[in-house]
Amino acid sequence: MKNHVFVSKVFLAGWMACALFFTGTELAAKIKPRIYQADIVVYGGTSAAVVAAVEAVHSGKSVLVVSPDTHLGGLSSGGLGFTDTGNKSVIGGLAREFYHRVWKYYNDSSTWKWEKHAEFGNKGQGTVAMDGENRTMWIFEPRIAERVFEDFVKENNIRVLRNEWLDRSKGVRKVDGRIASIKTLSGIQISGKMFIDATYEGDLMAAAGIGYFVGREAGTVYNETYNGVQADIKERGHFFKVPIDPYKIPGRKESGLLYGISPEPIAPNGTGDKKVQAYCFRVCMSDHPENRVPFPKPEKYDPSNYELIARVLDTGWMEWFAKYDRIPNRKTDTNNHGPFSSDFIGGNYDYPEASYDRRKEIIAAHENYQKGLLYFLSNDQRVSEEVRGKMRKWGLAADEFTDNGNWPRQLYIREARRMTGVFVTTENEVTNKREVPNPVGMGSYGMDSHNIQRYVTSDERVQNEGDVQVKLKLPYSISYGSIVPKPTECTNLLVPVCVSASHIAFGSIRMEPVFMILGQSAAQAASLAIDNKQSVQNISYKMLEGKLLERGQILVKKE
Repeated sequence: MKNHVFVSKVFLAGWMACALFFTGTELAAKIKPRIYQADIVVYGGTSAAVVAAVEAVHSGKSVLVVSPDTHLGGLSSGGLGFTDTGNKSVIGGLAREFYHRVWKYYNDSSTWKWEKHAEFGNKGQGTVAMDGENRTMWIFEPRIAERVFEDFVKENNIRVLRNEWLDRSKGVRKVDGRIASIKTLSGIQISGKMFIDATYEGDLMAAAGIGYFVGREAGTVYNETYNGVQADIKERGHFFKVPIDPYKIPGRKESGLLYGISPEPIAPNGTGDKKVQAYCFRVCMSDHPENRVPFPKPEKYDPSNYELIARVLDTGWMEWFAKYDRIPNRKTDTNNHGPFSSDFIGGNYDYPEASYDRRKEIIAAHENYQKGLLYFLSNDQRVSEEVRGKMRKWGLAADEFTDNGNWPRQLYIREARRMTGVFVTTENEVTNKREVPNPVGMGSYGMDSHNIQRYVTSDERVQNEGDVQVKLKLPYSISYGSIVPKPTECTNLLVPVCVSASHIAFGSIRMEPVFMILGQSAAQAASLAIDNKQSVQNISYKMLEGKLLERGQILVKKE
């Protein structure tokens, strides 16, 4: 009997030890290691970040993506499905592969749930959705874009640390002018040979001590026509075309200004400032009754914030629905349009350099503003029944952003920090007035800045300022020097998103296909720097050029 009890106790102890061992193993598998190392470390979760990581793998390098975002793809999977392409012939490499993979998804009948493939129009405002000859598709749903990015990650066995935020105050360790390692707020440490900042904000770049600029340079800085303040220019579109009174009680200045109008006097044209072009969410809407969620009323809803759009509608302006750009499955990529729209003008000035907590507040304010605008136009008696009736046919797409109340996760950060690197791309390069040295990609979209401020004119009318829309006659090359910092600042960092460019030049560069192109070129340059034990500034451009051409990148436009 004693032996039986002894054996039972031994068995029980062994079973418990075994259970503890396996439980511990499961727990260990769920806990992230605290130290990582890779040849190339990519910080960011944008389209450029994913493409850079894929290129690193194709170049035979170990890579780690450290992403503040849980969902990958940035704006490309965050609502911007009506791609700003410009001249598609200059989009090559992995960027074109992304749009090819989108095309493949839409060639599958199972992708078409809310409308038939044959019912989807192939053109919208000059953008071809599906290019069968080149096997690409340029207009797509957010969920499909995210699938493509996740496919890239899975196929290339790319390790992604999600929801990991750089410690911006003391999380970058530099040795002899090189980044040795970075640390996240959770305490994870990552060392690497090369680093790529692929964020919209340029946080790694700034934390590494790289020079940058926020706002608009004066036109005299780079001898540019369209930089600095741009009031009453002809190359604009989103402004008040008829007189609108700016005061809460019309004609009564003492009543105060309507919401969103700045009391500051407008500066002379060409004047530089620290203001930033407006942000918004690219909302994905649906008019399918089974896939439509009514626009929600935000917690901090204040209908008086939208009196200005009501006055615009009172003038007979009926362009509100002009930028409900159709994407597949009876959805939209809804963008800003007109004098008063989804752009929260003036609500973002301190975003580029703000703390994480302050940025959250700014993002929440943008969400509240935009949700309130949609609710106001759908429900408020101040709006005509015609507009309210049309609005109620729309709602948020129920099958998009399902873990975020069907609201986009990514605010459209059109511009934040811009590096001051080895070469600064300006209006003169974008318009092909000057030759570009050492090209690593091309852009072609017009110089496009959204409005920056809303002010009162000398005759006491409300007006917008900062909108610039200058079409380009030809595509242009982007210099390698615009994605690398000055050698005195850092020798193993590349910046393919917050590139070295003036405000107005960045207005063209800032398109998602270009970010992907530059992300791939940055990763290839990082690989060459590793192979040849060189700084990113000293690699052979001829070698880089050859590798990029092998990868299908387009560096110059052949006549």
